[in-house]
Amino acid sequence: MVPSPDGRQSDTAAAIQRGVGRLLRTQGFAIVYELPLATGRRADVVALGPRGDIWITEIKSSVADFRTDGKWPEYRLSCDRLFFATCAAVPLDIFPDDTGLILADAYSGELVREAPEHRLPAATRKAMMMRFGQAAAIRLHGLIDPGAGGVEF
Repeated sequence: MVPSPDGRQSDTAAAIQRGVGRLLRTQGFAIVYELPLATGRRADVVALGPRGDIWITEIKSSVADFRTDGKWPEYRLSCDRLFFATCAAVPLDIFPDDTGLILADAYSGELVREAPEHRLPAATRKAMMMRFGQAAAIRLHGLIDPGAGGVEF
């Protein structure tokens, strides 16, 4: 069973998201899309690595999308590495040098620039891993039993 798109994204953003997911999965990451954070923000892609690393990728499908979004610095509080992901139609030089950069389309992604590491404090890491695990489990259960109700992530 495959969940239907939630309609919050443009077709371009959905294609970037898919490519980012494919890239991260090839590197051994588990992924949760649209994960609510403790700050009240919602991260586009949160990835949990094989050694417990937490990466957040913020998707930007246009120059306007990037310029009108000032919330992304807050994501640093919830991850070890912060990335932007975009498509070939967006100039890469608009993205800050102190973030990672992924170029993606609907079929794959390419890591253009590695993100600097800023390790999370242990308590924040534990909280993020709990949030990640709960969201993944609740969403999987919702696919198996859509009428179950309860908390949504």
